[in-house]
Amino acid sequence: MNADAIVFQQPCQLSVRSLPMRAMVDGDVEVEVSHSGISTGTERLLWDGSMPPFPGMGYPLVPGYETVGRVVSTQGACGQGQGQGCISVGDWVFVPGSYSFEGVHNLFGGAGSRLIVPHDRAVRLARDLGADAVLLALAATAYHTVACGGGRDPAAPPDLIVGHGVMGRLLARLTVAAGAPAPVVWETQLRRQAGANGYSVIAPDDDDRKDYRAIYDVSGDAAILHRVIPRLAKGGEVVLAGFYKQDISFAYAPAFMREAQIRIAAEWKRADLLAVTQLVQSGRLSLDGLITHSQTPDHAARAYETAFADPDCLKMVLDWRH
Repeated sequence: MNADAIVFQQPCQLSVRSLPMRAMVDGDVEVEVSHSGISTGTERLLWDGSMPPFPGMGYPLVPGYETVGRVVSTQGACGQGQGQGCISVGDWVFVPGSYSFEGVHNLFGGAGSRLIVPHDRAVRLARDLGADAVLLALAATAYHTVACGGGRDPAAPPDLIVGHGVMGRLLARLTVAAGAPAPVVWETQLRRQAGANGYSVIAPDDDDRKDYRAIYDVSGDAAILHRVIPRLAKGGEVVLAGFYKQDISFAYAPAFMREAQIRIAAEWKRADLLAVTQLVQSGRLSLDGLITHSQTPDHAARAYETAFADPDCLKMVLDWRH
């Protein structure tokens, strides 16, 4: 069986190709994809060739780890429809990437018209979430930044978030939904300062506070520590929650005077994905207004260009239904 997929042939070279798929084995499900998201973090680095050494890295590759669709076939016990963990034909599911395609690197293998994945990689969804469900991976990433806690369970919620893209908005919404004090969000691009709900967004230069307890950076700016450490209260923490292609450094003296703590929030876990899925489906976390652009795969080159270059594009999705 073949399926269409987005293929990065080399950096900045994209095509849509029909690729052979691996054979299904017991426990697998086949997903007919409805929508997949374009990540402006890790996928941008894969696209322009600036991704640091990463397991499985190589070209040609199929990107994507934000996929939603309908289960059309199953193999083995996963299709019996019994028990909480079982997936059945007709279920709508979120898939955080796959190893579906042969002859290419699957990094992360979610941008295709059909996927084959182990059933325990798929998360059952309410169908009415629609394309918004591609945002669950970013929501899980935002949730993990607080839930992982660096040895403390949970960590202090952010009182300053750097960046008002999708990740920053989700982190702010999660903070408000948890009943914590509303955070301040820094955003340098005027057009991205709109859209706050229950929290404030300001330019960094308009903020004179120097008593933040927990600063979460989702900007991906490798120089961010130089800007935020002087804004910490004594004993405060900076959480690096973006993905940084350059080495990160900081001035020691300001960090020393504040006894600053620096924590890295790594990749989300399945428990984070399940937690945010429940929050979304219960109505406690809204995904509304975050997807701003959509294209079909036959305009994929235009879609990636817009996703990476247009500041008005918060989130681009590919619509595979046609």
